[in-house]
Amino acid sequence: MTDQPLVRAFRLVALVPRNIVVALLHVYRAVISPLYGDVCRYYPSCSAYGLTSVQQHGVVRGGWLTVRRLARCHPWAAGGVDDPPAREHSPYRLTRFGFIVLDRKA
Repeated sequence: MTDQPLVRAFRLVALVPRNIVVALLHVYRAVISPLYGDVCRYYPSCSAYGLTSVQQHGVVRGGWLTVRRLARCHPWAAGGVDDPPAREHSPYRLTRFGFIVLDRKA
């Protein structure tokens, strides 16, 4: 199994864009989101939905899920609880700051 360290290294490099987007969403939620107040029709808010989606599914699929959610968020929407789809198994875990790292077992 000489490719195991190579696979692990590839997974670590692949996490960089995901963690950059997570950092940007944290900045948005801390700086810009409070300026709008509590105006979201859905729970969780669109930015929280986007953050969770990117954390669980990655930049591409999580970004697509977020774009679909933003398209549904308009003044005539009924709103309500709309959680992102959960991912069953993942070789990653979240740090206490919300960044994604490889699980020690992976």
